[in-house]
Amino acid sequence: MSFREQQKYIDTLKRFERKFSPKEAEEFKMFLKRHKDEEDFDSVSFGRLKELYDKFNVPVDKNKYDSFFKKKDE
Repeated sequence: MSFREQQKYIDTLKRFERKFSPKEAEEFKMFLKRHKDEEDFDSVSFGRLKELYDKFNVPVDKNKYDSFFKKKDE
């Protein structure tokens, strides 16, 4: 768990802040305060931050766009 990873997760989660439940929003506020104080998260806190990241940052399935970009030989 490096400071850069921590920064990446927090920056990404800022976009989804309005979708958080009240408990998740309170946790995220705590993460922001600790991050502003330039603290490295312990393994439990970092694990929870990663769980939030995985829950809200779902990668887009790019295969569904293949029909829009057909090859000329087909």
